[in-house]
Amino acid sequence: MMDTKTIPMLEETLRIRKEIEAKQEELIALRKSLPPQRVDDYTLKDWEGKEVRLSEMFGDKTDLIVVHNMGKRCSYCTLWADGFNGLHMHLNDRASFVVVSPDAPEVQQQFATSRGWQFRMLSGHEGNFIKEMGYIDKEDGSYWPGVSTFRRLEDGTKERVGADIFGPGDPYNSLWHFFDLLDGGSKDWQPKYKYDK
Repeated sequence: MMDTKTIPMLEETLRIRKEIEAKQEELIALRKSLPPQRVDDYTLKDWEGKEVRLSEMFGDKTDLIVVHNMGKRCSYCTLWADGFNGLHMHLNDRASFVVVSPDAPEVQQQFATSRGWQFRMLSGHEGNFIKEMGYIDKEDGSYWPGVSTFRRLEDGTKERVGADIFGPGDPYNSLWHFFDLLDGGSKDWQPKYKYDK
């Protein structure tokens, strides 16, 4: 039986949650009000080293989700990508979904295969796409993780219509929200490539 002392705390939790939901709706509306950014038909590479244009990434869809992953060297990006492995078929039903990293195609393929990733990946190695989308730090040249969304118009024009950065606590990885419910939160937990059983 629930202790009646916890009811005011639950009511306060629900009140704050409603405030957060309202702010989230405000953020979504703000993003939708921003003008789209016309983009070039960038070229990336598949695992065989074949060039793939941004326009081809749409497939038969008019919308495209591109995750900007920092590559094999980032355990955080690996954690996010592990989560996309369970979502990609749902995402691909609504829009084309592709993960792009700066790793060379052969490095990307080897790492993705070792993780069991089933989603489509392309390499931005030696190209301008990642930089021009804003996912390379201008000061030190380091990569940032995030997402860009695009739409293709009837005349073939491609526009970026949304973008966001990834990081602990964001809405793109549910793990952090489960940790927030634990006593002590994440306790400075860090993702690993492998865990002891």
